[in-house]
Amino acid sequence: MTQQFGSKTSADEVLEGIDLKGKRFFITGASSGIGFETARTLLAHGASVIAAVRDPVAADPATAAIRELASQGVGSLMLVELDLASLQSVRACADQLLSGGQSLDVIIANAGVMAIPFGRTVDGFEAQFAINYLGHFALTNRIEPLLVDHGRLVVLSSQAHRIADVNLDDPNFEQQAYDPWIAYGRSKTAACLFAVEFDRRHRERGIRAVSVMPGNSFTNLVRHFSQADLQGLFEMVGSARLEAGLPPAELKEIPQAAATSVWAAVVADKDAVGGRYLEDCAVAPINDALNPFADGARSYAFDAHKARQLWEKSEALLNAVS
Repeated sequence: MTQQFGSKTSADEVLEGIDLKGKRFFITGASSGIGFETARTLLAHGASVIAAVRDPVAADPATAAIRELASQGVGSLMLVELDLASLQSVRACADQLLSGGQSLDVIIANAGVMAIPFGRTVDGFEAQFAINYLGHFALTNRIEPLLVDHGRLVVLSSQAHRIADVNLDDPNFEQQAYDPWIAYGRSKTAACLFAVEFDRRHRERGIRAVSVMPGNSFTNLVRHFSQADLQGLFEMVGSARLEAGLPPAELKEIPQAAATSVWAAVVADKDAVGGRYLEDCAVAPINDALNPFADGARSYAFDAHKARQLWEKSEALLNAVS
């Protein structure tokens, strides 16, 4: 990790001069935003990419650019269907990959939703918990045999993990009033803890896992927000950072927001970053300031005991609906 990157680095700059021919990546949420740019950048450098999309028909025009790259022989692309809000879909996607038998060098758990209105999945789980975390947990563990020795798992988290720790007693908001931001924060803390425990369980094979804060950018995550909602959010974040004596929050272009995922998947020394939370192409410092919009990671996102408890709770939840 000798080359220095930062908040303004793009994904293409991270991979400058790197040839990924022969490497295979699996990415969820690849039809738009950060997932699309991650897939495009990897393909442009020769990688084979398996891109999971919720609706392959709807994703067809959205993925035209990366399909064009693949048609030119610059890497290869395979689209697979995956709805993280449905365990049936998760299992079908995993079984399709397993039946193909192709190994994976990197899994990038990128797909997600943000601060959406209350809803439950077809399996009865609170939607943000299911889509941002539990679906990825089920999928990744099912296809883990495909991950090569010394492979990597990259799980997208968020600065919003600072809003709330996980609640192991009521993960689905069955006993308390729903708050979309609390639910989002919990799901992103769960993503961090998933990386911590996956890293612990698989590091003997040389496999390392990380969680990633991509940075704030305009993607489809905010598609259900009104302009007034977005303006209010920006003002709230700005005020909170100003009160804490922090510089204003910066919006990244999508190629910049994809950079840390690509850095974690390819460039970073995996043994130096394994089990850690990354932002701006670097390991983020621990920062337990109560301000939810501060930089860095809350220490509860690395609680090894809670990571094991969450893993066991997740297995129990999945077994209950299998």
